[in-house]
Amino acid sequence: MTLVTLRGSLRFRLLLGTLFWIAATILVAGWGLGSMFRQHVESQFHAELKTHLDQLTAQLTLDDQGRPMLAMSLSDPRFNKPFAGLYWQIDRLVSPGLPTARAVMRSRSLWDQVLRVPADSPASGEIHHHRIAGPQGEMLGMVERVVRIDELPLRLIVAADEGLMIEPVARFNKMLWLALGVLGLGLALAALVQVFVGLAPLQKLRAALGRVHRGEAQQMEGAFPAEIMPLVEEFNTVLARNAEVVARARTQAGNLAHALKTPLSVLANAAGGKDDALARLVAAQIEMARRQVDYHLARAQAAATVGLPGVRTPLGPVVDGLVRTLRRIHAGRNLDLVVQPIAASLAFRGEAQDLQEMLGNLLDNACKWASHRVEIDAAIEQDRLVIRVDDDGKGIAAEQREAMLRRGIRADQQVPGSGLGLAIVDDLARMYGGQVVLTDSPLGGLRATLILPAVQ
Repeated sequence: MTLVTLRGSLRFRLLLGTLFWIAATILVAGWGLGSMFRQHVESQFHAELKTHLDQLTAQLTLDDQGRPMLAMSLSDPRFNKPFAGLYWQIDRLVSPGLPTARAVMRSRSLWDQVLRVPADSPASGEIHHHRIAGPQGEMLGMVERVVRIDELPLRLIVAADEGLMIEPVARFNKMLWLALGVLGLGLALAALVQVFVGLAPLQKLRAALGRVHRGEAQQMEGAFPAEIMPLVEEFNTVLARNAEVVARARTQAGNLAHALKTPLSVLANAAGGKDDALARLVAAQIEMARRQVDYHLARAQAAATVGLPGVRTPLGPVVDGLVRTLRRIHAGRNLDLVVQPIAASLAFRGEAQDLQEMLGNLLDNACKWASHRVEIDAAIEQDRLVIRVDDDGKGIAAEQREAMLRRGIRADQQVPGSGLGLAIVDDLARMYGGQVVLTDSPLGGLRATLILPAVQ
């Protein structure tokens, strides 16, 4: 399927639009949920640091020598495990109001390390947040406050490894995108199924149209959804009206031909009893008028049905009927009419009487010119119905074959006929998008090849 075809495909447009919005929704949902969870974890992380800082503040006191000490150890066991990722430290401010400080107490988790805290001087009771390097080079989130005990300024610090915050967020994002990916795949499959199921009636509609086009049905048949039934009904109405128009046109053409033939017959009878120049002129003009009526009547009847949907004519019965008729007509000549096996599936996409007109003229011509044998063969070649009629007569010179397909041209004026047979066949074939080709026959005479649209 080409890019232009894809762009014009309703199925492609629906799928593209649906998949685009599914992808956009998944991305926005993933970004939003990830951001919300990250903010929640960050909030919990800093809330936990503040809780530990409050606990450290509550346990801070001075011993008898005025040195800072903790009344009780902090409850979290990670403070006692070296490099566990959770630390506290108490700095003594060297000069009140100045950021210069030195560590006087620290958690066991720091082991022999000291937290290097940015120079800062929070107001009393105020909490500041910082990011600092940890004892093993990791990044720590830190909170601090300054308290005074008996005028002794102390800075209390609690810090924790940011990995405690980053790792849960990373695990959550991994699971989130995996879940959203599965959800997106499920939604894409659902959209695919929905589009194919939703558009399935259009495939059924196309199949019904194909049956009409191939001549397998006269109207579109089948159960369709309520949204499509009005279209089907209108289309069937158009087909019925076209059939009425064709029937009316044929009737009018027949009536016109009958109306012309009757006065022509009267004139012919009137001129038949005389042998003067006027009578011969009238007879010649009457014969010419009859040929023209026959020719244009055949064209008019064929033109009314060319391209009419739902028209299909099996080839075998038409050939059998024509051969039986020609055998009776030429019974006295001892002609051998041979019909090669014709598959039952071979069919002409057109009216039966048009096929009879074309094939009948070719077979009649072959029988008139044949010495002893006429052969008929048919096959499907390149999606076209190809019918070959061979005879063992004298044939026609190559330079005369093109002229034989023009109206009124006869190969031999001694042979009865109007000279319109091959012209009618060629005109009818061209109306159906086919043609007649005259070539040499393997039997020694002429091969007439009739190429017509086939029903597959």
